[in-house]
Amino acid sequence: MSSIDQRYSCSAEAHEASDDRPLNPSAAATLGDIIQARFSRRDLLRGALAASTLGGLAAGPLALLADTVTVPESERETTKTRFDFQEITHGVDETHHVAPGYRSDILIRWGDPVLPGAPAFDPDRQSVEAQTRQFGYNNDYVGYVPLPLGSKSSEHGLLCINHEYTNAEVMFPASGAPTREHVEIEMACNGGSILEIRKDAGRWSIVADSRYARRITALDTEIALSGPAAGHDRMKTSADPSGTRVIGTLNNCAGGITPWGTYLMAEENFHGYFSGDLNRHPDATVADGVAEHPEKRNYARYGVPAGHFVWGRFHRRFDVNAEPNEANRFGWIVEVDPLDPASMPIKRTALGRFKHEGAESIVNADGRLVLYSGDDQRFEYLYRFVTDGKVDPSHRAANRNLLDAGTLSVARFEADGTLAWLPLIFGQPGLTPENGFHSQADVLIETRRAADLLGATPMDRPEDVEPNPHNGRLYVMLTNNKERAAEQVDSANPRAANLWGHLLELTPPAGDHTAQRFGWEVLVKAGNPRDPATAALWNPATGENGWFACPDNCALDHQGRLWVATDQGQAWHSASGSADGLWALETEGSGRGTGRMFFRVPVGAELCGPCFTPDGRTLFLAVQHPATDGTLDYPGFARPSTFEDPATRWPDFDPAIPPRPSVVVVTREDGGPIGG
Repeated sequence: MSSIDQRYSCSAEAHEASDDRPLNPSAAATLGDIIQARFSRRDLLRGALAASTLGGLAAGPLALLADTVTVPESERETTKTRFDFQEITHGVDETHHVAPGYRSDILIRWGDPVLPGAPAFDPDRQSVEAQTRQFGYNNDYVGYVPLPLGSKSSEHGLLCINHEYTNAEVMFPASGAPTREHVEIEMACNGGSILEIRKDAGRWSIVADSRYARRITALDTEIALSGPAAGHDRMKTSADPSGTRVIGTLNNCAGGITPWGTYLMAEENFHGYFSGDLNRHPDATVADGVAEHPEKRNYARYGVPAGHFVWGRFHRRFDVNAEPNEANRFGWIVEVDPLDPASMPIKRTALGRFKHEGAESIVNADGRLVLYSGDDQRFEYLYRFVTDGKVDPSHRAANRNLLDAGTLSVARFEADGTLAWLPLIFGQPGLTPENGFHSQADVLIETRRAADLLGATPMDRPEDVEPNPHNGRLYVMLTNNKERAAEQVDSANPRAANLWGHLLELTPPAGDHTAQRFGWEVLVKAGNPRDPATAALWNPATGENGWFACPDNCALDHQGRLWVATDQGQAWHSASGSADGLWALETEGSGRGTGRMFFRVPVGAELCGPCFTPDGRTLFLAVQHPATDGTLDYPGFARPSTFEDPATRWPDFDPAIPPRPSVVVVTREDGGPIGG
């Protein structure tokens, strides 16, 4: 492998693996500790399977099933769930697979034209100018906005798609050290794409030369800052002395669509794009021979600077020596109006600064909007934002700045099966000048440290959080936590070095998402239920392909049924031995906790952004970074992927074309709803 291959491969792998490295110094009780305290030894010893539960199930319906029901293999397909499809098998190979009776078509790929006049993709002649007009890399979140706005059209709408990061090792031919052009192509690949799409005679296509078409990038998109942190001294730079404008958004992971049809982009692992050493900056002071910059404590809590990418070599704003405040301008939720391509996106600072996985919301019964987001790193927290104002469904413009005022809270899980939402408000105990907070802006810029001081519960890498308007509950994906130490093992959460993750179900009282306390329990504990070492828990009706590891994104269809996408990363071989994919997961009735595999991605890829049309007859899926993750463990390949030698050339399978992240559109061959 050439030096450029090594450099890029290591940077991409290090960046993706940064979720694995805890940065939280909090001594608060972990979720495992809470689960242990919640349930008695008698509850935990009600049979071999029940003994391995994540304690919330020990008193719940799934644990009772585990005690009393054994479903023969021959009867598993007929066990009562709300899903009706023939599941596919675990496995790993060069292509994708979908359940029988379904079509899976490629809608758009990295490098395909988005804006009018964009050139066709040419992997050997990539340019910055072309990439700013073409579809970006590593498509993640997918949101659908029906057209016309306010309708429930399932045959014409806008797709809003995030682009998370880049894998340069399979993007560029080996050519020596990275250049400015390499870096700026990567910057143009981050951000988002907005596409107009239409269904005709059962097939979806992109509307060419659409007036809605847009690319948002880290390179050149001007974005406003609003809310309490906008204009604060810690947000000011030499290029923006007002602290109210920033160029670009990056590492856009999951997101959300608001009730008024705007698109929320979550900035996740922003730390990896910054390099340098704050202590070499002139603002650093020296005490006892040690240089200390005013932002050092803040940045350490986020892992800044990580230097996973070399952007700071060519753009000084990503060098903390040159611009020590620039990193404070990332890690926010960005609101975009997809109906107005000329509008300026806005970073809404009232929602807090951390490594946001998503931004899903629900209109509460009192009219206020409630938005949830996980902080995607080991031992980080779950957050909720409640607007001060109410959603006005009849006047879209009245909601324009609704996300600038409200209360951000962090979750603390209690041993009695409830969780408390702790408001992150300046002046509250701990969030005072004595601890370095002098305003609400400081609290929001240092959201993680503020949450530490309130005693929030460290979680096992909280990712997607999805409120279900059909049953009033909330689903939280906890991907994994291999850093859990042996001394944290307990009867109810008996896994050190947890590779598999679990799902939480939260219940707001009487469906009130603004309530100060919720109930909670564990829905399933992921991993192989037939391997005692994993101590997994599923409904016994779950077959050999119905279980999964590392839940990441999720979606609810038109019936309120839950679908779960996975992200095992480099550890797929040890976590499940199968590629990532999409599973249907029953949450109701006797089938509660039963999984069924629907879609599988090609080797090295991750499945993201499941999104349904309002009628449930179309499912959009984002397949990112094919040919990259864990290719050393891929039988018959067993080496790192490169541009010249990838583990798969999905989806083109053309020897002249590298692997390309793509959006897949799934429909049923008979035109019916997805999943039956």
